[in-house]
Amino acid sequence: MNTRARAAQILEQVLPLNRQNLQLRSLSDLMPKVAEEDKDKGLLQEICFGVCRWYIRLDKLAAPLIRQPFKPKDADLHALLLIGLYQMFYLRIPDHAAISQTVEACRQLNKDWAVKVINGMLRRAQRDKALLETSLPDSSSIQTAHPKWLMDAVTAAWPEQANAIFKANNEPGPMCLRVNCLHNSRDDYMARLKERGIGARIGQLAASALYLEKPCDVDELPGFREGWVSVQDEAAQLSAFLLDPQPGERILDTCAAPGGKTCHLLEQQPALAEVVALDMDGQRLQRVQENLDRLHLNANLVHASLEQYAQDHPQSRFDRILLDAPCSATGVIRRHPDIKWLRKRSDIGKLADTQQHLLQIAFSLLKPGGTLLYATCSILPQENSRVVHQFLQHQRHAKAQTIAAEWGIGHDCGRQLFPTINGHDGFYYCAIKQKPVQHDDTQAQ
Repeated sequence: MNTRARAAQILEQVLPLNRQNLQLRSLSDLMPKVAEEDKDKGLLQEICFGVCRWYIRLDKLAAPLIRQPFKPKDADLHALLLIGLYQMFYLRIPDHAAISQTVEACRQLNKDWAVKVINGMLRRAQRDKALLETSLPDSSSIQTAHPKWLMDAVTAAWPEQANAIFKANNEPGPMCLRVNCLHNSRDDYMARLKERGIGARIGQLAASALYLEKPCDVDELPGFREGWVSVQDEAAQLSAFLLDPQPGERILDTCAAPGGKTCHLLEQQPALAEVVALDMDGQRLQRVQENLDRLHLNANLVHASLEQYAQDHPQSRFDRILLDAPCSATGVIRRHPDIKWLRKRSDIGKLADTQQHLLQIAFSLLKPGGTLLYATCSILPQENSRVVHQFLQHQRHAKAQTIAAEWGIGHDCGRQLFPTINGHDGFYYCAIKQKPVQHDDTQAQ
């Protein structure tokens, strides 16, 4: 099966394609297994990510070409049409090759009857390319390829930054490395990369971050299998520095998979008494173990939700807790463009309720005087500062700490980073301190 046919099979499970009430799946769920079977993994990823990135715009380009709507059972053909258009409008693949390979994919999908239909649509697109583009509706949602509800939410929250955010969301994120300071300094590792002919530049926020000029296979990185380096966005790397673990402390990572932040905490402070890493997904927890093994690190992995762990260990207390809460992931759309279409407006309130619940449980496991770092890869205040504000209003022993930094936008509850072209993802952090219990409080209880 050729790459376009495989891409169509993936995208019909990821994109709405004018169908209603579907349970859509994510690219990160579908891509790894299919990519293993495809000879041209790079092109498969480019097509799947690109079509998701520009879906609403491609669908409007396709509209004048479609004389009869695709039936739900032919969603793969709808996806195939968008794949053809993506190659013709966004890639440097010659039109004749894009059309030929896309039409061949019809046959490989066992839909020979559609060969003439898809061929005719793509030939017309080739002929009328300029007209199709100029005929697009003058809509910000279509021009930037974002759902209207998301554009409205981001613009309302961040009117000055919104356009830059939408632009960054449509640019693939760079490959960022986290240098393991237990093995090499960042400068030393950068020199090793240079010896291999791999160009890189240092990150401006995290002392462990290096950006590659071009993405590469991890096996090309010096010492990757030996644990010298990991792949992790620079904004995510800030969590270990902000939590600032000290020797002899107990640390809890509440939603640990796939383990990047857990491992970074251990790299930053190898003399910790214990790191407990929780995740309710057993398969994803195995990823944490694989990362620990590669980096020659140790943590206590627990297959459980935070709520279950708190019930099973009511007396357990930690010096520092990382709560990287489940969120809309609106700060990492450039790396997961399907988020645009998987998320709905109604999801945000439900996520905020979950985040509030998790924050309350995590705080109950904190020692007096301890620090909890609340983090999300969202750029929506409803999941970030508003969650923390609400929590602080009802928890008198909690106090938000000022994050002394120049990056992002700071306010009384943490700091917000936005996705940037050739830079970091969007992230939110807030450090919350548990006040020591005062004698008067004890008497009142």
